[in-house]
Amino acid sequence: MIRFWPWLFIAIPLIELYLIIQVGSIIGALWTVILVVLTAVIGVNLLRMQGFNTLQRAQRSMAQGQMPAQEMLEGMLLAIAGVLLLTPGFLTDSLGFLCLIPVTRQALVHFLLARVQIHGSGFQFQSGGFQQPGADQPRYQNEHIQRDGQNSGQRGQTIDGEFERKE
Repeated sequence: MIRFWPWLFIAIPLIELYLIIQVGSIIGALWTVILVVLTAVIGVNLLRMQGFNTLQRAQRSMAQGQMPAQEMLEGMLLAIAGVLLLTPGFLTDSLGFLCLIPVTRQALVHFLLARVQIHGSGFQFQSGGFQQPGADQPRYQNEHIQRDGQNSGQRGQTIDGEFERKE
């Protein structure tokens, strides 16, 4: 996966140059520049509106005592969309606009949420994706809860309780 990233930094600008030259040969250089600038301006305005909507939904979720995981991932995708829209070119603008469309953005968030496991202060992707170092090892000594001296074999049980620190 890491070997793939440098190729993106080479391939994407080449694809963008090719597309800009092709569009420029059809509609002219001036109209191509105007179109690239116009997509950036429209995209930034849409980004602002979508960002405020996502922020309001996140605040409503937190006010209801829920973790705004979907809204946080949507915010991350909106930030990526902003970078893509400000990068001149038609390919990056297309990808940025896809992140701005609520249906496609939410579908991507659901796809990501289905592959992410949250562990206390860290996370890992399932199915061979990203994994935080040491995430496959138990985080706590009592992760396997024991009853009557035997291992119950159940993982992920939550035990509610309160504590008070006295110093």
